[in-house]
Amino acid sequence: MSKSPHPTPLPEGEGVVQREWPLWEVFVRSKQGLEHKHCGSLHAADAQQALQMARDVYTRRQEGVSIWVVPSNTITASEPDDKAAFFEPMADKIYRHPTFYEIPDEVGHM
Repeated sequence: MSKSPHPTPLPEGEGVVQREWPLWEVFVRSKQGLEHKHCGSLHAADAQQALQMARDVYTRRQEGVSIWVVPSNTITASEPDDKAAFFEPMADKIYRHPTFYEIPDEVGHM
């Protein structure tokens, strides 16, 4: 009998509280890669179970060398509506972009 990655909610009744396992984000580093890439989400009771389930679900063909699982509720992210305020101030720092340098012919392509 295989385990489902999503738990069956407990029935409501006397003395029973309906709960759901927390959501975990899964990142896998492939054999060819240097960085971990987000590959999906799953529900698990704890970090150890999340790691085991992530291995079973996201690395079935032995393509991974490392797995990270992170509780979704601990991730802090920028909002898409904040894009202008968050990223556009970089455009006013022209010294970070070498567009005004002249490259000698001897250097070739950079």
